[in-house]
Amino acid sequence: MTAVGAYLKSLDPRLPRSVWLLNTGGLLNAFGTGIAYPFIVIYLHNVRGFSLGVSGLIVAASGGAGILIGPLIGVIIDKVGGRMTLTGALIMQAVGWGSFPLIRQPWHAVLAAIVAGIGNAGFWPSQSSLLAGLAPQARRHAAFALQRVTRNLGIGLGGLAGGLIATTADAESFTVLFLVDAATFILFVGMLVLVPDPDLSAHESGEEPPAGGGYLAVLQNHIFLAVVGLNVVYVTAGYAQIEMLPVFAKNEANVSERGIGLIFFVNTLVVALAQLPVSKLLEGRSLMRALALMTVLWAGAWLVVLFGGATVEEAAAVAVFCLAVTLFGLGECFQGPVQGALVADLAPPRLRGRYMAVSTNSWDLGFLIGPAIGGFILAAQPLALWPLAAFGCLAAGVGALSLERHLPQSLRLTPA
Repeated sequence: MTAVGAYLKSLDPRLPRSVWLLNTGGLLNAFGTGIAYPFIVIYLHNVRGFSLGVSGLIVAASGGAGILIGPLIGVIIDKVGGRMTLTGALIMQAVGWGSFPLIRQPWHAVLAAIVAGIGNAGFWPSQSSLLAGLAPQARRHAAFALQRVTRNLGIGLGGLAGGLIATTADAESFTVLFLVDAATFILFVGMLVLVPDPDLSAHESGEEPPAGGGYLAVLQNHIFLAVVGLNVVYVTAGYAQIEMLPVFAKNEANVSERGIGLIFFVNTLVVALAQLPVSKLLEGRSLMRALALMTVLWAGAWLVVLFGGATVEEAAAVAVFCLAVTLFGLGECFQGPVQGALVADLAPPRLRGRYMAVSTNSWDLGFLIGPAIGGFILAAQPLALWPLAAFGCLAAGVGALSLERHLPQSLRLTPA
């Protein structure tokens, strides 16, 4: 028991109270996201009657809006701070997703998705800037790991609840999903009163003040651009295809809404349980090799989805897809402590908002490309999507390994 207790104590991320408060708000918000997120394409396709291709483009519109507005968000964060920017972003998301029950035509959905996408474009860089500023540099990997834990735990619990509420036989059940989602954004706004804004003028220990400024300085950091470029591929071939899994499971394997909720709960439970142990395991180890291992796990997950979709249905399919998302969740645990902390370490504090905005744009671009391509592939040949996604993941893993030698020596390993 002594050894077990000592190990559990070693998992303590050792973070300040302000970081815990920020992540508590994120947990609440993630619960609302989890209620609606797995069922968006099902709602658009099976309830509102839009084609899979159109539904994929609607989801992609959210990412497209984020790409267009992202650079402005970075400037706003660096001018007014992360807390105020995050407040505005949460309100925009509440309006966007809260409007989804009013959708009757595709253009309604595009408009609502664009509003939500603008909010999302502000959400991630402002929250990440706050997190990076509030956490000591040596504990940033733990702060971003904790963010991943709370995010996934909230989404998992929300997905489980959403699966119990949603049914395509009753359009009003989806209204409940989107209104609860909108309410959690507003509740998070209230919690931000307790979170301080870090001093953007402060510099890291031993760091020289940056000579340049603005986006020109960001674009001159070629290593940073390579890091976020690879992230576009991670998102396109990985996270974005999770959005395609529910409609694939329902239409190709006859999985019920409850089964879909269970699948997403398993994914996020794996992340919630494994993230801190994996974060501890990664301390003192290569960042890029961790990302490469992530892509191997993701490729394996998509091949399991391929097997499940081709061979089984209903309860058996749920079991196979749960195995797939378990592998995917383990992969997420390797990215959690790495990606956000690496971006924060590459960014001068007074340009952190711009760096985080560009990083968020890489996610938005992936979520623009992934659902758009995935929707049309599912419509044409559903089983073809998963081996293509697996290949994309493995290609990104090779890219991560090749980038390692170009990183500054001090940033190649996770702080121990």
